[in-house]
Amino acid sequence: MNLLMIDNYDSFTFNIVQYFGELGARVSTLRNDETTLEDLQARFARGEFSRLCISPGPCAPAQAGVSVAAIRHFAGKVPILGVCLGHQAIGEALGGRIVRAGRQMHGKTSVITTDQKGVFAGLPRQFTVNRYHSLVIERATCPPELEITAASDDDGEIMAVRHKTLPIEGVQFHPESVLTEHGHAMLRNFLEQPAG
Repeated sequence: MNLLMIDNYDSFTFNIVQYFGELGARVSTLRNDETTLEDLQARFARGEFSRLCISPGPCAPAQAGVSVAAIRHFAGKVPILGVCLGHQAIGEALGGRIVRAGRQMHGKTSVITTDQKGVFAGLPRQFTVNRYHSLVIERATCPPELEITAASDDDGEIMAVRHKTLPIEGVQFHPESVLTEHGHAMLRNFLEQPAG
């Protein structure tokens, strides 16, 4: 399986790439400002990639280069996973607002409660994740096409979303962190999801 990682200039990107590699995926990485939507369209059309992951990053979705445009274009065409900033980019691409979190969560852990579907299939309903973010998808403007699939038990922030009909999921936390439980299993679930 060939996966494209759009790198939003984050130090965690290559940890996620390594996890995907350990799970058997062949991962190519492109920086968010070193490619265009037209280039991505051509490369997917040639069959170079069959899945898309949008990485974490230090900015807001509006500053994440091609990330939001890629989500809008490839929605429904290939499975998409957004991590942290990538999760927020999914929310913005579908019309939600990205706002300051109630509190900054840089390197802090939270217990989340999940719906045990999609990337959470086969996992406990509750487990610990590691968070590095100061922005979130605003609950009041979370797009109606997205279902909230996980929330943090301590502050109630949206920790994951899934499109109701398309293979698109986002996680606000970092599955590649050693402080996150079941990280490999979540990424495996994404790789094993049907394409449509």
